Amino acid sequence: MKTKDFFYELPKHLIAQTPLEDRCSSRLMVLDKTTGSVEHKYFKNIADLLTEKDCLVINDSKVIPARLFGQRKAGANVEVLLLTRRSEKSWEALVKPGKKALPGDVISFGNGELTGLVDENLGDGKRLITFTFDGIFETVLDKLGNTPLPPYITEELKDKNRYQTVYAKHEGSAAAPTAGLHFTEELLSQIESKGVSIARLTLHVGLGTFRPVKSEDINDHEMHAEFYNIDSSQADLINKTRQSGGRVIAVGTTSCRTLESVASEDGSVNACSGWTDIFIYPGYKFKAMDGLITNFHLPESTLLMLVSAICGREHIIRAYEEAIAHSYRFFSFGDAMIIIDHS
Repeated sequence: MKTKDFFYELPKHLIAQTPLEDRCSSRLMVLDKTTGSVEHKYFKNIADLLTEKDCLVINDSKVIPARLFGQRKAGANVEVLLLTRRSEKSWEALVKPGKKALPGDVISFGNGELTGLVDENLGDGKRLITFTFDGIFETVLDKLGNTPLPPYITEELKDKNRYQTVYAKHEGSAAAPTAGLHFTEELLSQIESKGVSIARLTLHVGLGTFRPVKSEDINDHEMHAEFYNIDSSQADLINKTRQSGGRVIAVGTTSCRTLESVASEDGSVNACSGWTDIFIYPGYKFKAMDGLITNFHLPESTLLMLVSAICGREHIIRAYEEAIAHSYRFFSFGDAMIIIDHS
C-alpha cells in the first residue's frame, strides 16, 4: 500500500488554530465502521452513543513544556524539543538546526539557568543531551520551557492548559493526546453516571507525532518507540468490559496503540509497562479495541493510516470529504470523530 493512497486535499482555512472556548462544544462525526454511514452531532452529546456496558480508555499523559530556546557558546540560536527521558538528567531531543549542535557542544538556556551538553548524535536531527541545573528539573523546565504546539498551528496559545486534557496526570509527553481535549470534568461525570467505565493508561507521546511518512511504500516506514504503562486495576476494568459483552472504546490513537500493544490474541489486556513502536494500518486485525474517538488527521500520516485500519480507507476518505464539505475543523484543536458500530 502506498503513502499517496492516504492523501486528501484540505483547505488551509479548516486547520483549527485555536481551541474552542468550551471544550465539548466541538462537532462530532459519527462514522459507522461497518457501513461507512455518517451522522453529524456535537461532542457534548457523546454520552448518548455509549451504553452502561462500555468502557472508555483514556491516556492520562501530561504534556511537558518541552520546547526550549537556547544559544550555543558561539552565539548561534538553537531550538531543542525534549522527546524521551533517558535518565534523571539526560534526554533524547530533537534539535534545530541539527548541524549547529554537535557532540561536545554546550547549549545555554535562560541566561545559564539550564545548560545542556550534547553527548551523542542519534541521527535525523536527534541528540542525546545531558542537562546541568540547580534544584528540580521540572521546576526549571516549567520556567524556561514552552508548550510544543504542532508546526501547523501558527497562532499563540493564550492558555497553555488548553493543550492538556482535564485528566492529564503523568508528565512526559511532547504533544497532547488531542482526542481527549474535548472532554470536560462535567462531561466525564455525565458519562460515568450513565454506568460507562473509564479506564486509564499512559503513553508518552514522542517523535512519532512529528515525523512524516517519507517512504513511498508504507511498509517501509518505521515508528519511533514511545513509553507506555497500564496497571492491573485498569487492565482488569477493560477485561471485565469485554467479558460482559461491552465495547472497549479508545480515546485517541495513543490509547488505541497502547491497547493493541499490550493485548493478547484473545483480546485480553495485560498490566505492564514498556516501549511500543506498533504501526497500525489497513490489514491490521484489532484485538482489544471496538471503537475509537479521534480527531481529523493530516494527509499521508500514520494516524490517518491507523483510523483507516478500523473501517477501511474508502470509508475514511469519504468521511473526510464530507467533513470538509461541512466545514469541520481539522487537526489538534479541531473537531472529533467516533468510529463505532452504530445503527
